[in-house]
Amino acid sequence: MVGSWQALVIDCENPDTLASFYEELLGMVRVENDDDWVGIGDAPDRPAIAFQRVDPYVAPEWPGHLHPQQAHIDVKVKDLDLAETEVLSMGATSMGAGSKSYRVYLDPQKHPFCLVSW
Repeated sequence: MVGSWQALVIDCENPDTLASFYEELLGMVRVENDDDWVGIGDAPDRPAIAFQRVDPYVAPEWPGHLHPQQAHIDVKVKDLDLAETEVLSMGATSMGAGSKSYRVYLDPQKHPFCLVSW
């Protein structure tokens, strides 16, 4: 095991509005909240659903491939450098993007995911 599931992240135009919908639908509470990112879940230390602002946002179409589903998994790790070495050896590709608390990769089928650490 490289890390643990942190969140399913959904791209959207308005994180606050979409999080409110899913809070009501699923009976969850906000565990993270800022202008560009809202996380909901059972508790701050449990896996969450997060809503991330993207601009411009293009809504997915289902079924279809022109505007496919837009979501990714965050994997919480203790050490970003060690975890990066492990996921690259498993067939992931680094996107060369991120910050000191997260890094972005593609899985072998080109789906994005992030390693996160804080």
